[in-house]
Amino acid sequence: MAVPKRKMSRSNTRSRRANWKAAPVALTTCPACKSPTQPHMACPTCGTYKDRQYAVAERTEHQA
Repeated sequence: MAVPKRKMSRSNTRSRRANWKAAPVALTTCPACKSPTQPHMACPTCGTYKDRQYAVAERTEHQA
């Protein structure tokens, strides 16, 4: 297993980590209720996806 020979400096470490950015969540508008939703997912407010009505729209604490 490869092991580094020398300690990596702070500036090198920080410049390498500078590209570890979180991407913003992509949002589209629901064609039924016009609320923002994630693509390829059922709408959390009305429960529709691709012109079909799915189970009761349930919003959990994890979803924002």
